[in-house]
Amino acid sequence: MAEDPPGATRVAIVHDWLTGMRGGERCLEVLCELFPRAPLFTLLHVPGSVTPVIENRRIVTSFVQRLPAAASQYRRYLPLFPAAIGRFDLRGYDLVLSLSHCVAKAVRTPPGALHLSYCFTPMRYVWDLYDDYFGARAGRTTRWLMPPVAAALRRWDRRTEGVHGFIAISHHIADRIRRIYGRAADVIHPPVDVGRFARAERVDDYYLVVSALVPYKRVDLAVAAATRLGRRLLVVGTGPEERRLRALAGPTVEFLGWRHDREVAALYARCRALLFPAVEDFGITPLEAAAAGRPTIALARGGALETMVGLGAGEPPTAVFFGEQTVEALVEAIRTFEASDDRFDPKALRVRAERFDRPVFKRRLLGYIETRWREFHARPTC
Repeated sequence: MAEDPPGATRVAIVHDWLTGMRGGERCLEVLCELFPRAPLFTLLHVPGSVTPVIENRRIVTSFVQRLPAAASQYRRYLPLFPAAIGRFDLRGYDLVLSLSHCVAKAVRTPPGALHLSYCFTPMRYVWDLYDDYFGARAGRTTRWLMPPVAAALRRWDRRTEGVHGFIAISHHIADRIRRIYGRAADVIHPPVDVGRFARAERVDDYYLVVSALVPYKRVDLAVAAATRLGRRLLVVGTGPEERRLRALAGPTVEFLGWRHDREVAALYARCRALLFPAVEDFGITPLEAAAAGRPTIALARGGALETMVGLGAGEPPTAVFFGEQTVEALVEAIRTFEASDDRFDPKALRVRAERFDRPVFKRRLLGYIETRWREFHARPTC
């Protein structure tokens, strides 16, 4: 584990909230290993929801922690998040590392401190995914109240003067940061823990989805395509879309709910392919499938284009891409995969995943932080 950068006396880590182990928390875990003495500032912490590497440090929460039903309904308090993040007192820290998809990047940085923000995306709720969260499926009151609130949040979110350097999780997100914030961002792709996965001796006749069941993930496309083709589909994940998805599903679709990491790894290893119909900022599940030697059928948009290799690309393929977010396009992609599944080499798939392995991410991230720290302190002072 790393020491603090030379000359740094105190490091603070800031994360939006701690309610479960998803891709963002896997990145946070690495930062916690790199800086084991750094306290963690977060809007909300559900004890036991993250790994001991994260839990076993000083965790400072905001007033959101004390609001009614915050543990499960925290997104309802979105308009309060700017005030909550702004109340953290980071005086005395000289290196601030934020991991942000909502408000963490807006934490107030002490004078003379360096603030680097690992940005999963600008606040998705009020930018690219506004309609998914507050559109036709939201309640009437929410649809009426949110437009002025969202406009105010967009104005607030554009203020990034407290961030000295942005790191984006993909070129897709770097473009979004440039478009929304008018800022350049370096790209360091998130990690996949390749060691968690192993190839299976045999492959079973099912397709797999591993996803939160929320609107923008478009799991409905996978459910409808599998139902139309009569293909077996296993869906791992929970979320507010579950009832609607069950109503859409035919007899070949099975919902498994939440599963432990070990079970998910085994499901990856035995599936025919992962179905990935979302526009993702990065998308870790195709790399997890590849680490288990299994390919992905993916929408040709977003982060998947930076990690997966399609048929005919001049190197061993790891995915079949489809161009439109429709059931028809996904059905055709599944048929294309089934006609060419012998072209997917499990060894080549794992080699692809190893390019994004956790130790690679750890080295790149620490090297970036150390370089920016030296540059920051080499600047001439007035």
